[in-house]
Order: sequence, then structure tokens, then C-alpha cells
Amino acid sequence: MSARKERTSARRTRRGARQKASFAQLPRQKVINSFKPLEIISEDQIEAIHNASMEILENIGIKVRHPEARDILKKAGQKVDTDTEIVYFDRDFVMEAISHAPSEFTLHAPNPDCNLEIGGRNLVFSMVASTPNATDMDNGRRTGNQKDFRNFLRLAQSLNVIGTCGGYPVEPVDIHASIRHLECGRDFATLTEKVPYIYSLGRDRNLDGIEMARIARGISHEQMLKEPSIFTIINSNSPLMLDTPMLEGIMEMARHGQVVVLTPFTLAGAMSPVTLAGALAQQNAEALAGLSLAQTVRPGTPVMYGGFTSNVDMKSGAPAFGTPEYAKATIATGQLIRRYNLPFRSSNVNASNVADAQAAYESEMSLWSLVMGGANFVKHAAGWLEGGLSASFEKVIMDVEMIQMMIEMMKPIDTSPESLGLDAMREAGHGGHFFGTQHTQDRYETAFYTPILSDWRNYESWAEAGSPDALKRANTIFKTILADYEQPAHDPARMEELNEFVDKRIAAGGVKTDF
Repeated sequence: MSARKERTSARRTRRGARQKASFAQLPRQKVINSFKPLEIISEDQIEAIHNASMEILENIGIKVRHPEARDILKKAGQKVDTDTEIVYFDRDFVMEAISHAPSEFTLHAPNPDCNLEIGGRNLVFSMVASTPNATDMDNGRRTGNQKDFRNFLRLAQSLNVIGTCGGYPVEPVDIHASIRHLECGRDFATLTEKVPYIYSLGRDRNLDGIEMARIARGISHEQMLKEPSIFTIINSNSPLMLDTPMLEGIMEMARHGQVVVLTPFTLAGAMSPVTLAGALAQQNAEALAGLSLAQTVRPGTPVMYGGFTSNVDMKSGAPAFGTPEYAKATIATGQLIRRYNLPFRSSNVNASNVADAQAAYESEMSLWSLVMGGANFVKHAAGWLEGGLSASFEKVIMDVEMIQMMIEMMKPIDTSPESLGLDAMREAGHGGHFFGTQHTQDRYETAFYTPILSDWRNYESWAEAGSPDALKRANTIFKTILADYEQPAHDPARMEELNEFVDKRIAAGGVKTDF
């Protein structure tokens, strides 16, 4: 090992030791979902939804608002109505196209220890993303800004169960939109060592994001094409439309071998039929349309199918999340996606305006459904509030506690002779206790999950400490993490090249801000 690598490893070890001392978190690990996916609808019902989505694609069609995308699909044999911009997808074409998508792949990070395995039984959690506001107990709710953006990135870097930021945790609107992606990309590469993200808001943003990810890894363009190192979310403009920026994102990311996550935003009763079956059929049609375009541009492009079907409050029209309908849609979506052998993206969401009991129980509904539905990648896993309008620092800690508990739940029970503990029973005897047995003494430090947020003290001890509730404790914990944060040790040559690229693009004016 080189001296520089030894110094880097030592710095990472020291940083990890400090963080462990300040709060008890699980070690960085590959999370495997050991549960058999739940099936809440029958195979016949899956086929009914599949066939309905094929009917949508073939006879109702998808509005494709980019001429190049329509030309690509037309050359692939799809019927295109130029006047209406509607493309009618042949079911055989769709199924053939998505058959080229890998069922599993690796997302490569600047630090290989932070690589993400996507698909199969793997489960990856990412930070809240794309909110316009930040909130905490100290400063309340405020418009997104670079200071809060950077602090969320520091939390994402420090929290072992968070695999990636997955977008801007909060939108830093104090940076002009034309250069925001450049400054945020620089922050991703500087403040974290995890997989970055780029928004599909025009071709040039995608290209800039891909280049920044390549520089951060220090690899060639040829290697970048073979090793996906950045991802984007593509939201269809439900109902039944793919708009220009999203289509440019699909095409450019596919051409460069980077990850496309196609996620329809199908809210039952608003942007899709009010029935779950109808909403799922529409979601499926929109997702398969976008994914088939990605595979037509470059067969084998790594993709994920995103499920985000939920319902609205029919009294107000407001989106509702963490509902029974959301949970059922998530589990059924998992069944659909396994039919196509694709990786499954889901989300940890709620509609609460504050980090309270509602936020917790709606998030728990979301987490349980995505775990039981066999999701592989979880957007908005930590920090989402207010239906996605706020990112909460305290909610990040609440969610990380729940995520850690889920991870521990998914670990198989050890039934080895040592774990069965018959010798401990003999040592404790009839009517005795196990605190002093050798079996307990050998295991007591690691036998049970250690919470980062839950308070297990008795009432008297808790009251004597000032009666801190979960929100107050979460506030203290996130501020402790930020105080202990140390920036990752990056290769200086990569950082110099990245800064030169970003500064040059900023000097050139960045990208256009209208479409």
C-alpha cells in the first residue's frame, strides 16, 4: 500500500472512530433483504394489470415531446403520430427492449467502499431529495439554501446506512439555476465520497454531471461507459406523457451508460384513475415506455423501475403518503417489476407537516411496504416531510433509527449450537438468571440492537435529564454529527481537475434555464 493510501485509510479510520464515539450507528454494510417478498395480488391479477398497460401503450399511446426521441422510436418500428406527438408502442417491442436491461448492476462511487449493489436482494437507502424548504427546531422552516444543502450532505456522508444523497436534499435557491448543478456537483464530490446524482433538466446538465462523476472517480471515458457512476430520476409527466427535459435525460444517460430511474408520478384520483388497479396499469405503461426508449438508445443500459403510486386527499386534492393505498401499491408494484426482472426503486414518504407521530407512523408504513415489496433502492429514505416540501434535520435521525431497525430485522436468526445456549441454561439453573453466565458475558455488548434515538431510561431518570422527547434528542444528535464531521480525504489531483472543470463551465455561463 502506498504512503498516501495508508494516510487516507488512517484518516478514514480516525473519522469513523470519532463518529462511533458520538453516536451509536451500524457499520457501513451491504444490506440484504432476507424476507421473501409479499404477494398481495395473484398471478392472474398481475397479468390483468400487465395486459391493461400493454393496451394503454398500443392503443392510447404515450405523448413523447422530443422529436429526436420520436425519431428513435419510429426507426425502431413504433407508430408515431407527428401532429399529436403520441407514440403507440408495440407490446413485443417493449418486452424485447426491456429484456436487455440488467437485473443487477453496480453503481460506482469515488470511494470504492461506497459502491452500491443494485437489484437482486440488495437494499440501498438514500437521503431525502428535491425539497424546496429545510426545517429544524432551532431555525424553523426556511427556503432552501447552500448552507443547509451542504449540512445535509455532511449528514449523508456521516451516516453509514445512507448509501447516497440521491439528489439535492434541499434545493439551494441562493445559487443561480444556470450554475446550480455545477456547484452542487462540486459539493457532492468534496463533502461526500458516495455516488453522486444529476437532475435531468436539459442535455447539458446531464453531460456536466457525467463528466464531474468521471473526474471524481479519476477514470477514463471508456471506463465510465462500462462502470455506471451517476444516476438520474426520470419522472413521466403523468398522465401518459414524457416531456422534453426528461427525454433528453433518458437519451444522454443511456448513451453514456449511466443509470436511468424511470418513476411515474401517479397519484390516484389526480394524475391517474382513482382505483389502484387503474393507477398501477398507468404507472406500468409510463415506466415501460421510458425504459424501452433507454434500451433502444443503448441496449444494456442500467435502469431501475420506480414505483411512486399513492392517493390524494379527495377533500383537498393534497397528496397523501404512507397510506394503506400507498403500501398496497408499493407491494403490488414489486410483484409487477419482478415479472420484468428489473431493479425496483421505492420511497420512504409521509404527508406530515412536522416531525411528529404522524410522520413516524406514515414513514413506518412506507418502510415496511417497500421492505416486504422487495424494493432495491429507497429514495427519500431519511428526512422527508410535508409531502416532499421540506427536508427535516431531525427527521433524518428519526428515519435512520427506523432504517437501522429494519436492517437488524432482516438479519437471519442464528440457530447454531452456541446460539441455542443450552450450556447457559445449565449454568443459570432453575429459577436463576443469565446476567452472569459466560454465554451472556461473551455476547452482551453485541447481543441486541443499540438505538441512536430511542430512550430506554426509566421515567425518573428521563425526567431528571430534562424530559427530552424524541424530537429534541434528534436535534441534539444531528448537531453532534455535524460538529464531528470531517471532510473525506480526496485525491488532490482529482479535486484540482474537478475545480478547473466547474470554474470553466461557470465562467461560460453554465446552462440555459428555460426549455
